[in-house]
Amino acid sequence: MSVPKLDPGRAALVVIDVQEAFRKATPDFDVVTGAVATIVDGAQATGVPVLVTEQYPKGLGVTVPEVAEHLPEGLEPVQKVVFSAAEADGFDLDGRDQALVCGIETHVCVNQTVLDLLDEGVEVHVARDAVGSRTEDNRLAGLDKVEKAGATLTTVETALFELVRRAGTDQFKQVQALIK
Repeated sequence: MSVPKLDPGRAALVVIDVQEAFRKATPDFDVVTGAVATIVDGAQATGVPVLVTEQYPKGLGVTVPEVAEHLPEGLEPVQKVVFSAAEADGFDLDGRDQALVCGIETHVCVNQTVLDLLDEGVEVHVARDAVGSRTEDNRLAGLDKVEKAGATLTTVETALFELVRRAGTDQFKQVQALIK
């Protein structure tokens, strides 16, 4: 079975719940947030729209500064209390039929969002180096489940170079600088 490459004309980046309350609970939180910030910058460099969600921000806090400072100016996160972002009021891929997903927690909100998007016929890619859970076992279980359901596991670097498509362009230079 062939897995299509990410296409900047079809894709949207979905950043799920990278919030303050998960900082102490998520191993390698700084690694995950660094990867999320890189993929957000790369999405913007390639013209891919960015959607951000926050799970119950009153209790869990807002998107952490190290990610928020990379978000497009004026972007308002979709606030939710459901685990699947796809079920949240205001969540809209705006006609895009590919979703590149990253965020926290892999086995809960990321997992349920991916499963719902797949059910809606969206082609889903999950950046496995830009997702986290409170335990590595939960992270791996979430990745295993979404892959078995039909999502494509990828990495930040793989996804961004698929979106760029070719060397020698301004987009390539921007993404290359992010990866280095």
